[in-house]
Amino acid sequence: MNTTDLHTLTGAYAMDALSDTERAAFERHLSGCEACTQETAELTATSARLGLAVSVTPRAGLRDEVLRRITTVRQETPREAGAATSIPRAAARRTILSRWALAACVAAAAAFGGTAVWQHQRAEDALDQARQARQATQDAGRVSAVLAAPDARSGSAKLGEGATGTVVVSRSQDKAVFAVSGMTPPPKGKTYQLWFDEDGGMRSAGLMEPGRSEQTVLMSGAVSGASGMGITVEPAGGSEQPTSAPVALMPLPT
Repeated sequence: MNTTDLHTLTGAYAMDALSDTERAAFERHLSGCEACTQETAELTATSARLGLAVSVTPRAGLRDEVLRRITTVRQETPREAGAATSIPRAAARRTILSRWALAACVAAAAAFGGTAVWQHQRAEDALDQARQARQATQDAGRVSAVLAAPDARSGSAKLGEGATGTVVVSRSQDKAVFAVSGMTPPPKGKTYQLWFDEDGGMRSAGLMEPGRSEQTVLMSGAVSGASGMGITVEPAGGSEQPTSAPVALMPLPT
């Protein structure tokens, strides 16, 4: 299956209409195709919303109640030939069929509602992946702009335990990029947080990705007003102010 074929599978993937082999190939394709990621997210969201628009979530316990009632319906006893019946056989048959039809409808409604919720969750996951991919693309563009700026200045320092950090500053872009290699992973449940040093006060400049020894990060916020940067170990999600001693402190290049 070539790339052109894969581009045409967004609708089938959103409707869960691919074979296991096609699905695996298409998901590998998604990791490198932003256009298909966005289109798949939108189609999946539309499909889920259509399902949610016509589905009704059954009340809690309805399925168990229906199944319990089915077990309490008495089966008709055999009748002797010629015996009188109080209910015509056709009517009795319709009554029994109606009970089973009711149970089938309730089960179908519950299954459909569950499918719609599952599709909705898939849509939310796909949209989240699309947003992350779009954000990563935007950040990569900003990093490139800083590194390629005519006034870009850089400075490097040893961070301890074999790690090396480099900070690149562009005053025209009013941004800074931090690159590190050989970084030891933070303790479990912790993350590295970057800071701008402004006259001894620390301003958050974003979080590093835990578990990656080599990475390049676009520091959050403007670089103007800062004379240096620092790194601390913080709880997952970061802190408003440093809660630990700096792992490293570096002056910003001028």
